Amino acid sequence: MPDAVVIGSGPNGLVAANLLADAGWSVEVLEAQSEPGGAVRSDRGVHPEYVSDLFSAFYPLAAASPVLAHLDLAADGLRWSHAPRVLAHPLTDGRCAVLERRVHDTSAGLAAFAANDANAWQDMYDEWCRVGPDLVRTLFTPFPPVRAGLRLARTLRASGGLRLARDLSLPVRRLGEERFEGEGGRLLLAGNALHADLAPEAAGSGGFGWLMSMLGQSHGFPVPVGGAGALTAALVRRLQRRGGVVRCGERVVSVDVRNGAAVGVRTAGGETIGARRAVLAAVSAPALYRDLVAEEHLPSRLLRDLERFQWDFATFKVDWALSRPVPWTAPQAVGAGTVHLADGVDALTRFASQIATGAVPDAPFVLFGQMTTADAARSPAGTESAWAYTHLPQHIGSDAGPDHITGRWDAGEQEAFADRVEAQVERVAPGFRALVRARRILAPPTLQAMDQNLHNGAINNGTAALHQQAFFRPVPGTGRPETPVKGLYLASAAAHPGGGVHGAPGANAARAALRRHGLHRLLHRAQRI
Repeated sequence: MPDAVVIGSGPNGLVAANLLADAGWSVEVLEAQSEPGGAVRSDRGVHPEYVSDLFSAFYPLAAASPVLAHLDLAADGLRWSHAPRVLAHPLTDGRCAVLERRVHDTSAGLAAFAANDANAWQDMYDEWCRVGPDLVRTLFTPFPPVRAGLRLARTLRASGGLRLARDLSLPVRRLGEERFEGEGGRLLLAGNALHADLAPEAAGSGGFGWLMSMLGQSHGFPVPVGGAGALTAALVRRLQRRGGVVRCGERVVSVDVRNGAAVGVRTAGGETIGARRAVLAAVSAPALYRDLVAEEHLPSRLLRDLERFQWDFATFKVDWALSRPVPWTAPQAVGAGTVHLADGVDALTRFASQIATGAVPDAPFVLFGQMTTADAARSPAGTESAWAYTHLPQHIGSDAGPDHITGRWDAGEQEAFADRVEAQVERVAPGFRALVRARRILAPPTLQAMDQNLHNGAINNGTAALHQQAFFRPVPGTGRPETPVKGLYLASAAAHPGGGVHGAPGANAARAALRRHGLHRLLHRAQRI
């Protein structure tokens, strides 16, 4: 019987397992899929000569994460690679906003939109340099972040923090209008805000757009050399070196609870696996509280609150094997790892408004990844392994486009919407379609079938909006990994601080389990050695 059972082998589950193993616990990780990784996996399913990331691909939050830094995954073979440019947002008129690797270069590019915007971007980055490190530590620690929060408060007081806090609570449209005279800086902020399900007019979207933009400026958008799966492989190797076990093809169907405490789990194969000290669930909040734990073990208020749990947007993804690099009309986009495709902030607002009303967007905002540009190991020289994803309503009521898409996602609907995504690329890269050697479509139900945490393609395990963050995540009054069942911990992005590949929810859950047994100080000492 292991000390702990971890349900799910995504990055949060594997981080939690590693931290428990560091403290001397025996750990068993159970994964429903045939391979570990959750939404951090890669394959050669599009074309045998091309490596494609199945889900997530670029990792600014991983690069900034103190949790992953402590694990020293380089010792287990993880290497990072960067594209020459971080991010580009080309427009149909030929202009292009670019987030460069060096802040001076980003500022110089934004001056082409408005001369004063060079200084505006530099000022924004200077603010980040003053408060960013303390902010990241605060975000990635359990709620409430007492020590990190106090450090951040001191930094903010010394840096005009009240005004910055006000700015970060703004909708990203308003933040962009206040900070930048031209469209370039506004595009970078708003496009990055829409990496989550935050419309340009949503309160707090300015803070998220600022965070992602500044992480891109300070850390880049790195990728694991060889594919996203290399990050998972390093986490698994590290765990196995410490005696941990990962078992794939083992779907957990229930958590065993006795006398109000979690004592183990049961699998779909009928096996009962005990846990001496803890069960950590790297699953969605609805899956944990509706499927895995019997209702009689949970407070009725929690179950009522869970009825209001909100998923983030659905996701539709297309992978390509391209015979040549993308023929962007804007040369600045050629060396960018990530490319945003929407013709202005107004187009982003229109896109988000259509989703809010249940309509399939007619001109979707596309996030495009040039993976060989970021890591030459992804495909043969002179070619490009590429992908794009866009968002959709969780519940489709209509189609703003001409294809009458209903959300059945049969072959016809999948092909029609993939063509719509390609049309967005073709607008600013004429000739793109002629380069496609192979294409793979991952519609919302396909994404969920490949990882149950991606409910209908929701990639953040719940909305990033303010009403479901911090002590509102996943429901009001929580915000910590502890659950009403003793020894059971929520270790997924459904818990604070939410989505992204950074490992914080898993680390918070592991430390809570250790704290219950008085062992968390042992973990801190082990990580300092």
